[in-house]
Order: sequence, then structure tokens, then C-alpha cells
Amino acid sequence: MAAFRKWLLAGLLVIVPVAITAWVLEGVIATLDKTLLILPEAWQPDRLIGFHIPGFGVLLALAILLLVGATASNFLGRKLVAWWDALLNRIPVVRSIYSGVKQVSDTLFSETGNAFRTAVLVQWPRPDVWTIGFVTGTPGGDVVNYLQGEYLSVYVPTTPNPTGGYFVMLKKSDCIELNMSVDEALKYVVSMGVVSPIAVPSTLLGK
Repeated sequence: MAAFRKWLLAGLLVIVPVAITAWVLEGVIATLDKTLLILPEAWQPDRLIGFHIPGFGVLLALAILLLVGATASNFLGRKLVAWWDALLNRIPVVRSIYSGVKQVSDTLFSETGNAFRTAVLVQWPRPDVWTIGFVTGTPGGDVVNYLQGEYLSVYVPTTPNPTGGYFVMLKKSDCIELNMSVDEALKYVVSMGVVSPIAVPSTLLGK
């Protein structure tokens, strides 16, 4: 009985990560394959080769991203992007949605952005209860008029789905910077503490 349980758990440890990875990839590929619908019917791979091969949409989406990126990187492209931004910012309802999404995407994907660059240890949701958060910047706007001292903007993710979480503003002195990469910290959060990064002795950190 003990051997049966051991083999069952060992099998789950091998199969479950593979199955979930395959399921996620299948969903992503199926979604990206829908980009093929923008091609004329005569040019679609299914018509040209006579049968469906998953993944052509990934290549098309990558080609579109590279083309748009190359265009937006030159002088004329930057002018077109600026004109497009100005146009959308004049449309009442679209303006509020587009500007917010654009600010987030600029922070996340810009080479000069600093979102999720640092993992910190914070007390949340109450004192003496600790969790991992990610520094997203510093408070701005009218908020700074009410915060005394130096504060950080911190995103505290939920487990095991880190796409949901809480945005909090904490004193910098209450945030302990961790000597681990963002990827390691995310794995730690998603795995609910099961996948623990290798500990670095505090003496090596000069603490």
C-alpha cells in the first residue's frame, strides 16, 4: 500500500505539470491561430496545404508584432503612433480606457519601465503576517500630499493566481528587499511556498 501511494504521487508529480503546461499552450496557440482569419481565404494555410496545422497563427502574430515594432521604432512610425494616441485621447469613452491601458503597458513593456523589478517582503494583511510583494514604483498625484515620509507602491499578488492581487502603498522602511529575482519570487508565490528559492545567508548579503 505504501509503494502504491508512493508511485501514485510520483506519477502525479510528473504528469500534472506536463498536462497543465500542455493545456495552457494549447489555449494560447488556439487563440493566436485566430489571427489567421485576417488573411484572405485563399491565403490561409488550411486552404493552401489542405489540412490544419496548429501554430501558424503564432508565426503570423509574431510577424505582425515585429512589423509594428519596426515601424513604430523609426521617425515616421513614432509620428503615426503619436497621431493615433492623440486621436484616441479625443474620444470621450475610449480615452479613459485607452489611456489607462497604455500607461500600464508602457510601464510593463517599456525598456525604461521599472515595474516588477524588485521583490520585497512585507507585512500583509496585518502585522506579523508576512508575504511577498513587488515594487511597481512610488506614489504620485495628490496621494503624495497625504503621505508623510518615503513610500513605495507595492503589488501584493494572490496565490496561486498572481494576476489577482492588491495595490498598496507602504513605507519604504517597512519593505525588506529580497535577494531573489522576480521570476523566483513569482514561482514561490504561485507554488504556494512549495518551490522555495535557494536561501542566501545574510552574511553574504552584508546584513
